[in-house]
Amino acid sequence: MSSSFSPDIIWPKNLNEVPKEVFVREDVFKLEQEKIFRGPEWHGVAHISEVPNPGDFKTFYIGTLPLLIVHSSEDDYRVFFNSCSHRGNQLETAPLGHRSRFQCPYHRWNFSLDGNLTGCPAMDEYSPGFCKDDFPLSQPRTEIFCGMVFVTFHADTPPLLEWMGEVASTLEEALGHEPLRLLGYQKVSIKANWKSVSDNDGFHAPLLHKAFALLNWQGGRGRQFTDRVRGHIAYEGEVVPLGETTLIKDTSLVRFRETDPFKGGSRLVALFPLSGLAKHLDTINIRFANAISVDETELHFAYFAKASDDEDYVLQRVRQGSNLLGPCGMVSMEDASIFHRIHIGCDTPGNAVFQKGVKAVDRFEYEFKQNDETGNLLRWEYYRKQLGLERATD
Repeated sequence: MSSSFSPDIIWPKNLNEVPKEVFVREDVFKLEQEKIFRGPEWHGVAHISEVPNPGDFKTFYIGTLPLLIVHSSEDDYRVFFNSCSHRGNQLETAPLGHRSRFQCPYHRWNFSLDGNLTGCPAMDEYSPGFCKDDFPLSQPRTEIFCGMVFVTFHADTPPLLEWMGEVASTLEEALGHEPLRLLGYQKVSIKANWKSVSDNDGFHAPLLHKAFALLNWQGGRGRQFTDRVRGHIAYEGEVVPLGETTLIKDTSLVRFRETDPFKGGSRLVALFPLSGLAKHLDTINIRFANAISVDETELHFAYFAKASDDEDYVLQRVRQGSNLLGPCGMVSMEDASIFHRIHIGCDTPGNAVFQKGVKAVDRFEYEFKQNDETGNLLRWEYYRKQLGLERATD
């Protein structure tokens, strides 16, 4: 089913401009649900270490779609729509849990961990020809990359690796090839449109986040680049180890074990539309996000250690994850406030205009400095095309 859309938004001619009204209009948000969140995109919904044992499950949403992620057997992971195949009742409400089977509380239909209907009461009184095999839990397309679970709801979505494009190698390096261990979550609801959150850039970091100076993140080597189709963004940066300072009493919070400051530095991948990963110092953080409404976005900061880490290293990752990069982290606590203020400010006429790193207003670039804001422009172009919005010609 396709939505009607009033074509009264004309995208600016210059490639470094975005109409502010796309952040605040309800009709735009509704179209995004169809064209993007239920469109030909992959969405990160879990890491397999969140459900480490057979029978473990996690619930999550993409847009308004409720999902049930299940460790179904030893090496098998499934994603189901969190909806009974009988009358559509939501099966599970807990964010995490463990089951030997799933039972719908409404009419007591029972499902195995692989989604098959195994039993239901009063079957002899059901419609003619009723067969349990015809009523498994429905499943969206699912792929797993380095332990990260992705789903898509569209038949035309390309295979996951193809969809990731150039940023796949950075994501693979950040996730690694070792099993991970879930440390915990920080979850926050931000009063801002999802595009304000995903539009975050490298330019603001040392200007907005005063504690950023602790890490000297602008002092080392690094690069920012984008996938040429969907505008996924990857950052790879060196972090210079902190020297003597009086800015913080416990300097262990901003130190890291990796001896190579480039490998022990910063890796960030922002996948269109909202999935992301940040590996900074000793912190491994996957950010699962959902667009709740036109003016609300939910972020789940999930923190991980490597399964092989000793307890001291695990403690280091916990302390860094909770104190540095979460919603109240020393170098990121201002973000939610800025996203909210962007949302307020964009309910005014005109365009948002990107400047830092713009070399021309009539062509796109694909490689950027770490602190350029122009890495987002290609994803905005992809977004415009997905919504079918015309660009001005003069």
